[in-house]
Amino acid sequence: MYVLTDNFSLYGKGFLGTLELTVYSSILALLLGFVMASFRVAPVGSLRVIGTVWVAVLRNTPLTLLFFAVLLGLPRFGLVLPFKVFAVLALGCYTSAFICEALRSGINTVPTGQGEAARSLGLSFGQTLGNVVLPQAFRSVIPPVGSTLIALAKNSAIAGAFSVTELLGTYKPLNELGYSIIWSFVWIAVGYLIITLSISALFNLMEKRWGVAR
Repeated sequence: MYVLTDNFSLYGKGFLGTLELTVYSSILALLLGFVMASFRVAPVGSLRVIGTVWVAVLRNTPLTLLFFAVLLGLPRFGLVLPFKVFAVLALGCYTSAFICEALRSGINTVPTGQGEAARSLGLSFGQTLGNVVLPQAFRSVIPPVGSTLIALAKNSAIAGAFSVTELLGTYKPLNELGYSIIWSFVWIAVGYLIITLSISALFNLMEKRWGVAR
């Protein structure tokens, strides 16, 4: 217990760092995932290609390699930003590929007759997707999207290797100060549990309210 009480500010900074990475990356991932899912089901061939390539590349690229590409590669092209912003970009883009596939699977569960009926009423593709298809698809994708965001929270630990303040990185100064590495990791695990269980509880509430009845 004294490891936590003696270093509460250090744990607090790490916890807030992980929380910020999770929140900002989740927002980016949901936005990009929605856009790419729309591209993948769009009637325009070029948009479908963009969506397919985005998913194929990011889903099959190790996240650590993507961190190296973003945090070390982009500055070489003159794009210099705080490392935390680069970490959010890497996490958000990587996770968006999985969000995209979750949304696309939900869209595919909506009967094609729904879209055809909407188009017969004169609705555009965007109106059909936003007003008819996605509201129905949303109900079936709540659990997989929640699981994906929980994985994002855990994946944020990689950012610590790139000088970004986050929870897992707190073990280094604690180890240097001579504290038990076991208890250091115990409290780190508790911090991650708080974040992941909060996400799980939020999506469980959403599923109870809007999910598909079983």
